[in-house]
Amino acid sequence: MNINLHIERLVLDGISLPPGDRPLLQAAMEAELTRLLASSGLSDELHSGGALYGVRTAGIQLANDEKPSRLGQQIAGAVYGGIGK
Repeated sequence: MNINLHIERLVLDGISLPPGDRPLLQAAMEAELTRLLASSGLSDELHSGGALYGVRTAGIQLANDEKPSRLGQQIAGAVYGGIGK
């Protein structure tokens, strides 16, 4: 099965991320979402396709020294919670 996911905008309230860290965050998020979708799949509602205006997610816990790679994994897990099984 092929899954195409397009995230037009990601709002991260309360997180300050230097511009140089954004590509690292994006790569980590993409890798983790890919892993989660490949291993567990989509929710039944999205199996036949569709678009969502927005996905509400649970909050994530941040450490003071949060690395972009770890933050990307946490965000991917939260997003997957809104679209996955």
